[in-house]
Amino acid sequence: MRIVLAEDSVLLREGLIWLLGSAGMEVVAAVADADGLLRAVDEHDPDLVVTDVRMPPSHTDEGLRAALVLRRQRPGLAILVLSQYVEERYATRLLSTETSGIGYLLKDRVADVAEFLDALRRVAAGGTALDPEVVAQLLIRRHSDPLDLLTRREYEVLALIAEGRSNTGIAEALTVSEGAVGKHINNIFTKLGLSGADKDHRRVLAVLRFLKV
Repeated sequence: MRIVLAEDSVLLREGLIWLLGSAGMEVVAAVADADGLLRAVDEHDPDLVVTDVRMPPSHTDEGLRAALVLRRQRPGLAILVLSQYVEERYATRLLSTETSGIGYLLKDRVADVAEFLDALRRVAAGGTALDPEVVAQLLIRRHSDPLDLLTRREYEVLALIAEGRSNTGIAEALTVSEGAVGKHINNIFTKLGLSGADKDHRRVLAVLRFLKV
């Protein structure tokens, strides 16, 4: 897997280069700002971009804006965005047009190496990796809509789908059988009025309903 990394913190950037390299991934370019990110992607045509949200010069949302530009220019490019804090509006902007090959994680997740690398691989393969804390905030702000029809367990299953978990991963997280997970997912599709589409497409639509994007 060929990766372009954008992170202005030298310590974190060098640490990620070492971590990704030790996992058999190739960091083809490591840059410190959004302009460098755009140039590096044009030059190296990577499989995956890992970028911080906040980068020079203003340290607001330069990294996120660069990610959105890259998604418009290269719809198939996988992008994982890292953020210091839960910033729901950034996650929503990132997911507003397409959920495949997209990730949004807090930097704290890097400390759990196995989980972080799993998220990278999931995003690179076209999946989704959404930080559980972002999912939790999205749940808290929900009001009256079809999602209110879901049971607590169905909410938990949908939240894990939004994180990009497979049925097996959901079953392991909730300590239930895959058959039970399948039943919960079918109930979710029915309650959200998504019974007509194919299974993979319904998962995407359910996540979009959940995120309100």
